[in-house]
Amino acid sequence: MKELIDKISTYNIFNYLLPGVIYCYLSSRFTNYNLTQEDILVGAFVYYFIGMVISRIGSIIIEPILKKISFLKFSDYKSFIIASKKDDKIELFSMVNNTYRTIVATILLLALTALYQTIELRFQLSSVFTSFFIITLLFILFLISYRKQTQYINQRIDANQ
Repeated sequence: MKELIDKISTYNIFNYLLPGVIYCYLSSRFTNYNLTQEDILVGAFVYYFIGMVISRIGSIIIEPILKKISFLKFSDYKSFIIASKKDDKIELFSMVNNTYRTIVATILLLALTALYQTIELRFQLSSVFTSFFIITLLFILFLISYRKQTQYINQRIDANQ
């Protein structure tokens, strides 16, 4: 267990675990959905996974929208790699940047959860429909995430050649 804890990075804590805990806690306070866990070990994995989902929403949905409306401007990835080798603070700033994006995604997901609860109650959606809907969205989200991560790997390889 100690080895597992030692492998959890600051990035994982602030971009996966913390948002997962915050989301689960706040959703149980503001909606009828209670995702809090009694078992600490199970809770850690559930919160981590939910945080990972939230982080992916930030990366796959929020970031592109903010880039498209010119709220954000990114340097090209090759420049990022080169600059990161010269200035080690860039990696830290990037991590903090991703944490902010994930917090934005957490807030958005809380609002969408409350909205979905309203729709679910209004139209009396079944739990089977809700489960299918969530599983479908998760599949699409992680499929797109997989593609995006593969593109980053390819860009990093290209930048180092």
